[in-house]
Amino acid sequence: MADAECPECAGIIALAANVEVGEIVSCPDCGCKLEVTVVNPPAVQKAPEVQEDWGE
Repeated sequence: MADAECPECAGIIALAANVEVGEIVSCPDCGCKLEVTVVNPPAVQKAPEVQEDWGE
């Protein structure tokens, strides 16, 4: 298990040992959705907002 820092609130996020790049996790302090960008050393960034395509 490894820890990453939330870019929104600087809270500590405990990541599972088998976490993968692209996985979405939530910050336990602020609830922000974060995307894992690097596994070793662990790093996260704010996840992109999912946008509705309205059938396009």
